[in-house]
Amino acid sequence: MHNAQEQREVHTQTTDSRILAPGRNCWRLARAERAAFLIDGADYFKAFRSVAARARHSIFVIGWDISGRVNLAPEGGDDGLPSTLAEFLDALARRHRGLDIYVLNWDFAVLYAMDREWLPIYRLDWRTHRRVHFCMDDQHPVGGSHHQKIVVADDAVAFVGGIDLTNCRWDTSEHRAEHPRRVDAQGEPCPPFHDVQMMVDGEAARAIGELARERWHRGTGKQLRERPAPGEVHDLWPEHVEPDLSDADIAISRTEPAYAGRSAVDEIRRLYLDSIAAAKRDIYLENQYFSSSAVGGALEDRLQDAKGPDVIIVSRAEDTGWLEEATMGVLRARLHGRLKEADSGRGRYRAYFRKASGQGRDMVNVHAKVMIVDDALVSIGSANLNNRSMGLDTECNLTVEAGGNQRIAQAIARLRARLLGEHLGTEPERLASETQRHSLAEAIESLRQEHRLLEELDPQVDPNLDEWLPESTVIDPEKPVSPERLIATLVPEEEGKRPVSRRLLALAAGVMGLFALAAAWRWTPMGDWLDMETLVSAANRFRSLDAAPLLAIGAFVAGGLLVIPITALIMVAVIVFGPVLGLAYAFVGVTLSAALTYGLGILVGRGAVRQLAGSRLNRLSRRLGRRGILTMFAVRLVPVAPFTVVNMVAGASHIGFKDFLVGSLLGMAPGMIAAALFIDRVVAAVREPGAGTFAVLGVAVLIIVLAAIGLRRWLRKHDPPAQSGETK
Repeated sequence: MHNAQEQREVHTQTTDSRILAPGRNCWRLARAERAAFLIDGADYFKAFRSVAARARHSIFVIGWDISGRVNLAPEGGDDGLPSTLAEFLDALARRHRGLDIYVLNWDFAVLYAMDREWLPIYRLDWRTHRRVHFCMDDQHPVGGSHHQKIVVADDAVAFVGGIDLTNCRWDTSEHRAEHPRRVDAQGEPCPPFHDVQMMVDGEAARAIGELARERWHRGTGKQLRERPAPGEVHDLWPEHVEPDLSDADIAISRTEPAYAGRSAVDEIRRLYLDSIAAAKRDIYLENQYFSSSAVGGALEDRLQDAKGPDVIIVSRAEDTGWLEEATMGVLRARLHGRLKEADSGRGRYRAYFRKASGQGRDMVNVHAKVMIVDDALVSIGSANLNNRSMGLDTECNLTVEAGGNQRIAQAIARLRARLLGEHLGTEPERLASETQRHSLAEAIESLRQEHRLLEELDPQVDPNLDEWLPESTVIDPEKPVSPERLIATLVPEEEGKRPVSRRLLALAAGVMGLFALAAAWRWTPMGDWLDMETLVSAANRFRSLDAAPLLAIGAFVAGGLLVIPITALIMVAVIVFGPVLGLAYAFVGVTLSAALTYGLGILVGRGAVRQLAGSRLNRLSRRLGRRGILTMFAVRLVPVAPFTVVNMVAGASHIGFKDFLVGSLLGMAPGMIAAALFIDRVVAAVREPGAGTFAVLGVAVLIIVLAAIGLRRWLRKHDPPAQSGETK
C-alpha cells in the first residue's frame, strides 16, 4: 500500500487533467515531427540499419548489453553492408569520413559474464575503425547497472525502448516456437522474444542526443562537441516505416541513482504513480518483471476502489534460471497475491503470459516495458516494473499523452490493439471492436479462448522460499544496499554469533585433510602413482641449473603479464628453492613484475585499463585515489583484485611510484611470508608424516590465523576514511 505521503503527493499532481509535468515525472517535453512504435526485434533492427546507414555526423549506441557479433539482418539485407554489428559500424565509419560512432556498454557484473560477449573491446574497439569509439561504463553505485537502451543518429532520429543490440533479441511478431533465423552468434536457437522500441525525430531526437552525450561524458570523462545544426542534417527517417504519430510532444523520463555528487532522479517512478492514479477505464502493462513496491501499492489502491480501472499485465511465464525464480519470482508471486486479494473477485485484475505460435508452444520471453493508460497515455522504455528500475538503475522512457487530442488518443488505442492482437492471435480491428462493447478485461477473455496463445499467469509462492527470502528492498532494492545490511538480512542472528567456532571447525577440517593426504602418500598406492621423491628430484635438478634464479624471477615477471595468480608462483618457488631462497626470489620477482605492470598501466591509460579491470575499477580507483603508502599497504594486505589489475590501475591512476612500490612490498610481505611458512610446513608434513611435523604445521597455521586477525583489526583502525560521495 502507498504510505500517506505518497498518496498526498499523487493526489496533488493528478487534479489537473494533464499527467505529464516536466521537472516532476519527466525531464522535458520535446516535439517530434514523426514517431513510430516498433514492435519486436525484426522491425527495430531493420529500422536501425536504415537510419544508421545514412548518418553522417554521429551515432550513439547505449545499452545494458551490446554484442559485436549480433546479426542485424537475419533475413538478409539489401544495403550492401555487413550483417553483424561490429562489422556494420566499422563499414559505416570507413564509408563516411565525418562520421563518429560512440558505443557505451554497461560494465557488467560478474554474474552476467557467462551470458556476455567475451572481451567486447576487442570486437567493438580494437578491430574497428578509429572513429568507432567503445567504452564500458562503470559510473554507477555498487549493485546498480546502466539499463538504458538508446540509439541516436545525427541527433535527427532516436530509438528508445527495451531492446538491446545483442544476441537473442531478434524475432518477428509471429513468435513462432521455432524459427531458423532466430539464433545466437554461435548458431544456437534462441527462444521467442517480444519487445517494443519507439522511434522519434525532430526536437525529441535532439534532446535524446543531449542525454546520450551526457552519458558518454560521465562514462569516459570526455566532453563531446555540440551536435550538428539542424540545417546540416538531412532526413534519416526510414522510407519503409509509416509514422504512428505526427507533431506530438514526447516526454523523456529518467531514473538515475545518486552518485558522484549527482542527485537521484526518479521521474519514471513518479510517472507510473501519477499515471495509475489518473486512470479511469483501464491500465495495460507489458513488462519483464513485476515486483515494484511503489507501483504494486498504487495498483492495489486502484483495485480496492470499486470504480477503479481494469489492470491487465502481460509478463513472462517464469523467470529465467533458478536464481531469478528463487528471488524475483517470489517477489512477483507475493505482489500478484496482494493484487488478487485487492480485486476481491471482481475480475478487473488479469495477469497473462504468452505462448509461442506453432508446434511446441514454447513460452515467449516478454521483455517489453510498456504502459498504456486508457487512450490517454503510452509510455515505452527500458524501465522494468521492479524496484531497481525506479531508483537504482539508469533508465529512460518515452511517453506520449493525448491531452484531449483525438488523433493521438486513436494512435494510442491502435497500439494497444496491435499488441493484444499479436498476443491473442487475432486482428487488431477485432480487438478494438470488442473493447467498444466490453471492458478491456472482458474483451480479452472473450477472444483468448480461440487460439490459446495468451494464458492466465498465476505465480505461487514456495512456502520455504517465502519464509527465507527477505523484504524486496534487499533483493530488489531502489537504493544501494550496504554489505552490512545484506549480511544482517540473509544470515540469521544466531548463526552470526558463532564465527569463531566455525572457523575452528574449518581449520580442524583442513588439518585432518592434510593428515589424510599425508597418510595416503605414505600407506596407499598413491605413492606409486606420483612418487614424492620423483618430484623432489625434479626440483633439485632445476635448482642446480646456473640460470635457475633468473628463470624463477623471470617467471614472476611473465606471470604478472599473463595475470597468473601470484600465490601459485610463490608456492612453486618455495617448493623448489626452500622457504628462504624461494621467498627471496619471490620478493625480487614480485617487485620487478609490479614495476613493469605499473608502467604498462601508465602507458595504456585509464580507458584501456577500464576494459581489463571491468567492474573492479570502481572500488580500486576510489581506494587508490586516497594515495599514500598506507593505502597501497591496505589494498595489498586485503586484496580486492588480482595482483596485475591492481598494478595497472595504480599506474593508470598516476599514483606516485615510490608510494606504490613501498606500500606494495610492505602490504604483500606478511602474506608472502605466511604463504612460504605454510607451504614449507605442508611439504614437510607430506614428506615425513608424523606427530612432530603435524604439530609444527598446526602451530604455523595458528600463527598465521592470529596474525591475519590482528592485521585486519589494525587495518580497520588505520585505513583512510572514504572520500565524500563514496558508496560503501
